[in-house]
Amino acid sequence: MALLPGINGSADLKKLRVGELPALAAEVRKLIVEGVSRTGGHLASSLGATDLILALHYVFDTPADRIVFDTGHQTYAHKILTGRAARFNTIRTRGGLSGFLKRYESEYDAFGAGHASTALSAAAGMAAARDQGGPARRVVAVVADGAMTGGMAWEAMQNIGHLGTDLLVVLNDNQMFISERVGRLGHILTKLLTRGSVQRAVRRMEIFLGRFPITGKVIRRIIKRARVFFFPGMIFEEMGFAYFGPVDGHSLPELVRVLGYVKDLKGPVLLHVVTKKGRGYEPAEDSPTEFHGTPKFDIETGEASRPGAPGQAAPTFTSVFGRTLVELAKKDPKICAITAAMPEGTGLDLFRDAFPARYYDVGIAEEHAVTFAAGLAAEGMKPVAAIYSSFMQRSFDQVQHDVSLQKLPVVIAMDRAGLVGEDGPTHHGVFDLSLFRMVPDLVIMAPADENELRHMLATAFACGQPALLRYPRGRGFGVPLDPELKVLPLGRGRLLSRGRDVNFLAIGNRVHPALRAAELLQAYGVEAGVADMRFAKPLDGELIRSLAAAGPLITVEDNALAGGFGSAVLEFLNEEGIDARVLRLGIGDAYVEQGRPDELYAEAGLTPEKIAGAASAWLAGRGAAKSF
Repeated sequence: MALLPGINGSADLKKLRVGELPALAAEVRKLIVEGVSRTGGHLASSLGATDLILALHYVFDTPADRIVFDTGHQTYAHKILTGRAARFNTIRTRGGLSGFLKRYESEYDAFGAGHASTALSAAAGMAAARDQGGPARRVVAVVADGAMTGGMAWEAMQNIGHLGTDLLVVLNDNQMFISERVGRLGHILTKLLTRGSVQRAVRRMEIFLGRFPITGKVIRRIIKRARVFFFPGMIFEEMGFAYFGPVDGHSLPELVRVLGYVKDLKGPVLLHVVTKKGRGYEPAEDSPTEFHGTPKFDIETGEASRPGAPGQAAPTFTSVFGRTLVELAKKDPKICAITAAMPEGTGLDLFRDAFPARYYDVGIAEEHAVTFAAGLAAEGMKPVAAIYSSFMQRSFDQVQHDVSLQKLPVVIAMDRAGLVGEDGPTHHGVFDLSLFRMVPDLVIMAPADENELRHMLATAFACGQPALLRYPRGRGFGVPLDPELKVLPLGRGRLLSRGRDVNFLAIGNRVHPALRAAELLQAYGVEAGVADMRFAKPLDGELIRSLAAAGPLITVEDNALAGGFGSAVLEFLNEEGIDARVLRLGIGDAYVEQGRPDELYAEAGLTPEKIAGAASAWLAGRGAAKSF
């Protein structure tokens, strides 16, 4: 590392010659590969964006100039070049660097970024603040092509074009989303990559017009209209942007030259930069989808390091969902599936391969995905929209207005519910029960394990109502899978054991920890029962009423306590006039940072030992907890 130790921001970069930048980029990539191999993380996107990020910080005067990134999983080089190289080996670990951008982690992180399609709106707001008398600064939005499929990005584009403010949009076109690119924008960008003949034709037109006695201004106007007519880039020109590109995103001299030219242009400018995901690390270049978000891996072979012996580990909830959906779809030709650019992440790649005609990838457009599903359901199809819990926050209105209000039988499969681990607060799925529990006519289910997930998916299709199924990231609990699917009684839990001293009302992936907590309490003479409640809505009032009559209740969930499952139980008891002593265990009123899931669940008090300790202290009148 000859150059990197001396780089702590834009000012240090400017001391280098342009010819030294490729060597620095190689050092940055080496550090990214070494760090992610030990911690896991978003590798391919960050490797692909390294040259672009280096050039941006070299040309612009950051942090005074604002660079706003979309999503954040392309920004590891940004962290390394802005004073965080020495701590990069802590990325995505407890107390270490975040895997995404955080305003309170560095002054260079102009805007937090964990979800897609936000950069353009934020950058437009920053430019508007500058125009209202704020400090003179340049504003740049770096948007990956996948984020441009989100509706919010286009809402911002039309507004920026209308305002006409000075703003540079860098379109980082890596010709992929997380998986393969979909949608018309991808086709337009592909055409732009092959437009060399059009460029030459326009240049010949410019020379030809120069022979006539007309002003340069008129020539420029004619040339611009010719560009709009000939280029697929006309979509950006017509929205009010001056379009430049495509530019090779891995030629640092060219990037520096072009950025230096466009940085002070007036009005909205869009620079189209073409990059390759995984650049500089052959396994990631060959398999960018696998290395988008990767666990720890061996640098020499590129092989992931996964815990557990082959063939012995429990299947993931995601894989069980994908296989069960295919099983159901084989029997019912009306079942169809929708993803928002996440086929592998949601397990829908299995459905895609089995039933390509019934599979829809709508791009990073969760709102559209849900209403699209509503349209399918309105015409008699049986759609399932598989979307991560934290991304479903965007689709609340669509669930309420387009699905539930119209009583359309759409199934929403929410993967990554609960604490997801190293991705941190932008990705923890701990708000969905609170958000959606208030919506009328919506069934909300949470399986205790992978076997229940199978039956709940069958139940969701069979119930004839809007149904939301939430389940966690990662492997199941290793329970046997029933060969035959069954439809569960709607709104009915199951009593696993009845306690004399206290009863746990647990839901979702906290049922098995509650069972273990009951065993721990038993060793100390506390007899605790456990109910797998299964449904957050409709609640099993009969089961709650029965257990409340037997003694104290403890609710256990992996959702925010505010408005979550425990709140639903309290509301039910209040409405029924039942005087019961209740302790609620769940996620407190604070964002949970990144870390291993076991670390985070322990800190939240939701491991078996912590649950048992909280129960013993509470039952003893909030005295000291026993050591479990």
